[in-house]
Amino acid sequence: MWEQAQRGEVISVWTICAADPPEGPLSPFAEGLHERWQTGRDAVSRRRAEDQASCAVMGATSSYFSIPDCIYRRSEVDGAPLYASESAIFGPVHPQETPLVKQLNRKLAQRLPQEATIVAPLALGGHVDHRLVRMVMQGLGRRLYYYADLPYVLTRSDELEKLAQAGWKPRLFPLSEAGLSAWQASIAAHASQISSFWPDRASMEAVISTYWRENQGIRLWQAPDERRN
Repeated sequence: MWEQAQRGEVISVWTICAADPPEGPLSPFAEGLHERWQTGRDAVSRRRAEDQASCAVMGATSSYFSIPDCIYRRSEVDGAPLYASESAIFGPVHPQETPLVKQLNRKLAQRLPQEATIVAPLALGGHVDHRLVRMVMQGLGRRLYYYADLPYVLTRSDELEKLAQAGWKPRLFPLSEAGLSAWQASIAAHASQISSFWPDRASMEAVISTYWRENQGIRLWQAPDERRN
C-alpha cells in the first residue's frame, strides 16, 4: 500500500468487523482478551484509532463497518456468544451467520467502485472473521487478489504450498527499504495487538525484516478461475 500511495494511487482499507461491543455483559472469553490487551471495553475504539494511525503511515484512507468482532457476536436464538473460546474463533463460520454473509455481500456490491482492485484475506490460520470476509468477497463475482494473512503466514507456508499445487498463482509486488520501514511502523501502530503475536516491537520488526528479505516484497494470490493476466 505504501508503494502504491507513493505512485499516487488511491488506497482504502475497509475493516468489516469494527463495531463497538454490544451493551450488557460480555463472555468470559471476551473479558479475558480485554484484560490481556489492557484495553477494557474500549478495545474496539482503541483499535479503530490504531488502525487510522496505521493507515496514515501507509498513505491509505480507512472505512469501518458496523459489524462487531466475532468475540462479541451472539446467537439471535438464545443470546449465547457464537464464538466464546480460542478454538471457536479459529473455527468455521457459525451457521447462524449465513444471513450476515448475504447482508455484507449486498452492501459491498453497492459500495465498491467497479474500477477498484480488490484484495481480500486468504484466511490463513483460519480466524473466523477472516473466513467471513473471504466468503463475502467471493460472493461478489469480481476479480480478486488475496493477501496471505500476517502473522499467520509466518507459520503456514504449507497452506501456501497447497494453494500453489492447486493452481493458485502468486504475483510479487516489490517492496523498497523505505516501504519496509513504513510497513513495520504501520504494524507498530496497532500497539494493543503486538502482545498477541510478539514479545515486543523489536521482535516484530526483526520478523518482518526476515520475511521481507526472504520474499523481496509482498505476494498476492489469485485463484485458478479468477486469473486473467
